[in-house]
Amino acid sequence: MPMTAENPPRTALVFGASGQIGTELVTRLVRDGWHVHAVSRQQRSSPAGVHWLQGSLGEPPALPAVVDVVFSCGPLDAFSQWYAHAALQCPRVIAFSSTSVMVKQDSQDPFERDLAARLAAGEQAVLTRALTVQTAATLLRPTLVWGAGMDRSLSRIAALAGRWGLFVLPNSARGKRQPVHVSDLASAAMAVIDCPTSHGQVYALGGGQVLSYQQMVRQVLAALPGQPRLWCVPGAFFSLLVRVAAASGKMAGFGPAMQARMQQDLVFDIGPAQRDFGYAPRGFAPNPAELGMDQ
Repeated sequence: MPMTAENPPRTALVFGASGQIGTELVTRLVRDGWHVHAVSRQQRSSPAGVHWLQGSLGEPPALPAVVDVVFSCGPLDAFSQWYAHAALQCPRVIAFSSTSVMVKQDSQDPFERDLAARLAAGEQAVLTRALTVQTAATLLRPTLVWGAGMDRSLSRIAALAGRWGLFVLPNSARGKRQPVHVSDLASAAMAVIDCPTSHGQVYALGGGQVLSYQQMVRQVLAALPGQPRLWCVPGAFFSLLVRVAAASGKMAGFGPAMQARMQQDLVFDIGPAQRDFGYAPRGFAPNPAELGMDQ
């Protein structure tokens, strides 16, 4: 719809605006003629269509009193705590959570269980608050995110493989994955803005291709300069390698919980998102820039 004096630009408030999803979302909003209030911890210049506000959810800057949509693209628990007492007028809230709320609730790692619990509590708090203030809320749960080179999973694998010239996995790393591109997540957030069917709903957002953990890593390595090779080893040997590497601080995050999850199928039903707002994610075909690597 064209913007006119009778039809002024709509306004959005975006938390997590400088993150991997938020950056893409802000670009989409400006392209579509929105006026964006974008919150960042770091001071930033404000290009046309974007008003950057320096602050955080814990110590928010002066915010607009009225906006058309609030987007949360950062930590959901922090957003839910802010939203519980937010005074601004807004008829629409769209917040990103994570499929980790389901995946990690029974993890052997207490930090992962805590993350899942905080996500679950945050989701419930947002939906409850939205009902209380008669706001339409939608929650989006991405799977494994890629595409901006800012993620801590695939881009980290790419960085390690690029440094070593190879990457090591256990033979058992065959659990299915459904990596999702940041652009498809931004498209989903834009699509639900004016979708009444999505009000009060929670959607899993996976990518358009299901592949095994090993296949996913092979495609990451194939996208890198020099194409580092994948070395698959017995699980006990992999555990030993991880312990040795962890002692030097090079493999933090690849502990027993992560190793166990490599064997699990982490695939989610994107049918409701396809049905309700035409969600159509791409397959997994990364390039070096999308993995945080120089071309």
